[in-house]
Amino acid sequence: MGKLQSKLSFHTTKYGADGSVGQTGSIVGQTGSTVGQTGSTVGQTGSIGTSRQHSPAHTDAVTSVAALKPDLCVSGGRDKSVAVCSWRSGAALRRFVGHEREVTKVTSALDSSRVFSASRDKTVMMWELHGALGPSQHFPGHELVVTGLAVSPDASQLCTGSRDNTVCKWDTETGECLARATISRNLVTHLCWVPGEPYVIQTSEDKTTRVWDSRELQVAHTFPAKQHIQTCCDVSQDGRYCLCSSQGGEATLWDLRQTRSRVCEYRGHFQTTTSCVFLPRGPALAPSVATSSSDSTVKVWHRDTAACLATLSLEGSGPLASLAACDSSTLLCASASSGIHVLRLGRGAEPALRELRAF
Repeated sequence: MGKLQSKLSFHTTKYGADGSVGQTGSIVGQTGSTVGQTGSTVGQTGSIGTSRQHSPAHTDAVTSVAALKPDLCVSGGRDKSVAVCSWRSGAALRRFVGHEREVTKVTSALDSSRVFSASRDKTVMMWELHGALGPSQHFPGHELVVTGLAVSPDASQLCTGSRDNTVCKWDTETGECLARATISRNLVTHLCWVPGEPYVIQTSEDKTTRVWDSRELQVAHTFPAKQHIQTCCDVSQDGRYCLCSSQGGEATLWDLRQTRSRVCEYRGHFQTTTSCVFLPRGPALAPSVATSSSDSTVKVWHRDTAACLATLSLEGSGPLASLAACDSSTLLCASASSGIHVLRLGRGAEPALRELRAF
């Protein structure tokens, strides 16, 4: 890996116990709500208030969370488990145990019954929502912790990235590694698939963001290097924009079309910006993005003007590791000390961000 060393500071405690609860349940419910609006450059600040608490999804820090349809989420934690929960009720529906070390990333294709998890044990596993509790497929081959995970829209292919400087493409049915690419000093921090396209976005500890063509697993474009390590990335639903967060406390919006230029930056966190997501666009609502930080705050921004619309401080939660957007007004936030937080963005010209529950 050369002299480049990780400066990410989230993993600060020993691994937790195996937490093999093995709960099952039915997948229920389908409702939705939409909200959002532009606001001032300062934004509205919220506090935790009187949110409802539920049994924790994990027995230790939650490291990654992703939204599933319609009302479900999948999460991974330092307790080595993968949990599927109802984010509306906080109830745990499935718990998958198989990794030998901390789960670092979880993901799923839209409307798919399969979820994927990456781990510090150097492996990736595939799980069936309606199948057995054991993994239905293994993807071994990385030499170090797997830190990037992206599945194609049809769930037929998987891209993984690691601190071993490699990005791999896999067949999800057979588990076969279809391609492997290595770039010196490319310590992968995150991967995401561009909707409707064969392209995968990747952030790195070398401070760059790359666009991979998954067909040949070659780099199609590299954005100009930033000043700090790039920690996470997300792509807008229309595939036009890429959002990247940074250890420097900011997030950057890039244009993925012909210009591929920087659109704007979102500045306001005091510590590492650990995660970033696009909020789905609701009727007559301003386009918005959200970021989380090691400073225990979540911020919602106007996508185009970079104005901060709302801020919520989750006191006592520790570093916030991961964000997921359920709909245009609902966010899930994974924390080091207090589980998964369900956040709601209110209506109005100056919307407030509040916590509904934690589990």
